[in-house]
Amino acid sequence: MSKSSAAANGHALWQKMPKANAELFALTYGTLVTELVRDYETTEEINEQLEKMGYSIGVRCVDEFLAKADQAGMTIPSCRAFGETAEVLAKTGFRMFLGISVEVQMISDSSFSLLIYENPLSLFVELPADPKWKDLHYSNLYCGILRGSLEQVNLKVECTFVKDVLRGDDVNEIRVELKEVLQDGAGEEYQEE
Repeated sequence: MSKSSAAANGHALWQKMPKANAELFALTYGTLVTELVRDYETTEEINEQLEKMGYSIGVRCVDEFLAKADQAGMTIPSCRAFGETAEVLAKTGFRMFLGISVEVQMISDSSFSLLIYENPLSLFVELPADPKWKDLHYSNLYCGILRGSLEQVNLKVECTFVKDVLRGDDVNEIRVELKEVLQDGAGEEYQEE
């Protein structure tokens, strides 16, 4: 799928999605993070919980994505390379669900970075200057969403925040590294014992 068709598909799907108020969305997410800060003692535990929540969302996003695309009469072709997958995520997925465009920066055939210039999760957010919070990845939910959605299409990945605007960087950057192409479509949590 070309970059322009992925972007056009993302825009068309965004138009069909029900919208939520961005400020309400950001404040609700902020409340969720605040509760995690109260419930967990370390930033590692908070980051892990955000990633787990994101994973649960991600496994459902693929179904929603394909259903809305089918409903809109769009055909989403199978991606033949990891770079094509990156473009569909950035130009179609992020646009459809959040209304934002994300840039892709290929690192290698098995890794890429997503550059997020406008992050709706971090509206109205300032992290405390206390060094205790220096490792908190406020938007780590994205990493879980990416991991969960890619696992649903048989790609086991590792996602990490590399840069964060809330830390003074000029852009949010999430690195996605392909670890394995899975043979079975079911995620780890859905395997029979």
